[in-house]
Amino acid sequence: MAFPRFRRRPYTDSRSEPARETPGQFLRSLALLALLAWALRSLVVAPFSIPSGSMLPTMMIGDYLFVSKWPYGYSRASFPFGIPSFDGRIFGSAPERGDIVVFRGPAGADVVKRVVGLPGDRIAVSGGRLILNGREVPRQRIEDFAMEVSENSPCRVVPPASPMIRPGPEGTAVCIYPAYRETLPGGATYVVLDQIDVSPADDFPETMVPRDAVFVMGDNRDDSLDSRYSLGSGGMGFVPLDNVVGRAELAFWSTDGSASWINPISWFSALRTDRLATDYHP
Repeated sequence: MAFPRFRRRPYTDSRSEPARETPGQFLRSLALLALLAWALRSLVVAPFSIPSGSMLPTMMIGDYLFVSKWPYGYSRASFPFGIPSFDGRIFGSAPERGDIVVFRGPAGADVVKRVVGLPGDRIAVSGGRLILNGREVPRQRIEDFAMEVSENSPCRVVPPASPMIRPGPEGTAVCIYPAYRETLPGGATYVVLDQIDVSPADDFPETMVPRDAVFVMGDNRDDSLDSRYSLGSGGMGFVPLDNVVGRAELAFWSTDGSASWINPISWFSALRTDRLATDYHP
């Protein structure tokens, strides 16, 4: 009886011939990464950097922070370059008093301030004191805020105040600002600066916040163009809820301004380690 004969196939090691990614597969991978990055930045969290001292002492120039996108829902302002463009807000909700929000400012740039008035609230400022719905918001004098002077954090004061600079640790200099603890109804509490007794925005007539807007102020009260100033005078006016980008969460990096892009070592020598993971919730 004859048995069938099988032809032996030559042995090949598949590991010696790795699969090569085609140009089409590479482009699809790039498109997927771009889509995931867009979704993360638009729907979950986005980075933001502090460009001015209007939110001192809570936020310092050179702070880099995460801004969460989901707490207030989504509008055109939530998405990079305003794309997709639509009116209104999806899953919208108003911020809470005391929240620090990033919003699209009148000039188109993102701005950060603290929400002190919600839709329907009656807001006034008298002698620099915040009045909410007819009641003065409690404010207590606390220890002066001492800010280390650096390249991106000069000792900036509002005239006629004079800079108060004292020696700091290890040969540094610190700038001294009068500080107060302010507590809103509901318990949100934070520190504000009040540099001078009389400033242009120390008195603001009682006004009701529109139903689709919030009233915001900077914690550095005498050095902040916020809702106390009209759009025509360079301020923010009432901030439409549709312009709110998200809520400030925490700092993931902070630099004193001495770093150089071409010197990676300076990135870490300029790092303010005490600012890392700073929580911006009131």
